[in-house]
Amino acid sequence: MPILELTTNVKVADPKAFSLALNKAAAAALGMDGYVTVSYTYNETVTFAGTHGPAFLLRVTTLGNGTEKNETFSKALFGHLEAALGVPADRGYIIFNDPGKINLGFVYKGTTFATIFK
Repeated sequence: MPILELTTNVKVADPKAFSLALNKAAAAALGMDGYVTVSYTYNETVTFAGTHGPAFLLRVTTLGNGTEKNETFSKALFGHLEAALGVPADRGYIIFNDPGKINLGFVYKGTTFATIFK
């Protein structure tokens, strides 16, 4: 169920193809198949270190992965974004978030993950 929300000042030629490639890369990096959700937002006003050079902010929401895996995830995701967007690995941030099963709903079942995984 990972959710990736990418905001970047790099405009891609084909946002749908880019999003699908990021979806596949995220599934591999996070070791999760199936319900990966990716959102790509182009925002020309994104700055990093006081410039408008290529940069990004990536929010990754997962359940129960633990912080010890974040460094591995970070390396894989930075690598993918560097290759796909041409953003140097020192021009972006990744925010990892685990809201807990009680705080994440699942539309298919109309409930939370806490109820599904009882």
